[in-house]
Amino acid sequence: MAAPSSTVTPSHPDLDEAVLGAAFSGSRDLWRSRYRELVTEPVPITRSLDRIMKSLRGTDRRQVGGVFGRWDDAVGEQVAAHVRPVKLDQQTLVVEADTTAWATQVKFLSDTIIARLDEVAGVDIERVDVRVRRRGRG
Repeated sequence: MAAPSSTVTPSHPDLDEAVLGAAFSGSRDLWRSRYRELVTEPVPITRSLDRIMKSLRGTDRRQVGGVFGRWDDAVGEQVAAHVRPVKLDQQTLVVEADTTAWATQVKFLSDTIIARLDEVAGVDIERVDVRVRRRGRG
């Protein structure tokens, strides 16, 4: 019988531990039985992506999609033409403004932007960090 493939992609948090434990004990039968026990049902890709994103920065797919996908609706066309979201790190939104004047305006509007993102996209933001876009950047 062939040995298990070394390219198995874990789909369960305990799988790594089971594979490592079996590898160190040298028992292929234990590895196979533990693997079958843990991987019985397919895991939806959205759940896997959410788990990965949450482990990286505590932000899920819905929050990222809400901020970046509904930005224009939340802030309006005029602000969106000069300010864009660049990063969502947990509950801190980082935005870039075209000029220092727009950066100052966004600082004054940050409470309103936070409320609008919650209202329009259902995203819970605690803070907006503003930076000015450097010349030559898109």
